Amino acid sequence: MNETKSETKPYKISKLMVWHAFQLVKENGGAAGVDQQTLENFESNLRDNLYKIWNRLSSGSYFPPAVKAVPILKKTGGERILGVPTVGDRIAQMVIKLMFEPCVEPHFLPDSYGYWPNKSALDAIGITRQRCWQYDWVVEYDMNDG
Repeated sequence: MNETKSETKPYKISKLMVWHAFQLVKENGGAAGVDQQTLENFESNLRDNLYKIWNRLSSGSYFPPAVKAVPILKKTGGERILGVPTVGDRIAQMVIKLMFEPCVEPHFLPDSYGYWPNKSALDAIGITRQRCWQYDWVVEYDMNDG
């Protein structure tokens, strides 16, 4: 097979997309991950840090670092572990979200509530409550408290 490759990167990820992802992550704030790098630290070398993320994502060589495990108390008692990714990994995840979500969202039913923008567990409860009065059958559903 004799193919010529006209592009240098296998994934079409624009640098502007990585910049936009950074802006969204910055708006959201958040703690440092296992590398102890805060948003402020990341921003001190922003151009190089974003370039590294773009280069690794677009070349297919991105590999996420470890996640920092932080125990948090549950309202019902006990604790659960919260995984805190690094700032760079949060940006990489946001790039993937921005690219992937528009491709798959049209294939989901309007009643898909899990992890979709502008939909919540309360929306699912509301529609379930409304339908309880419309139908003579029972639907079982599961809502995970995390």
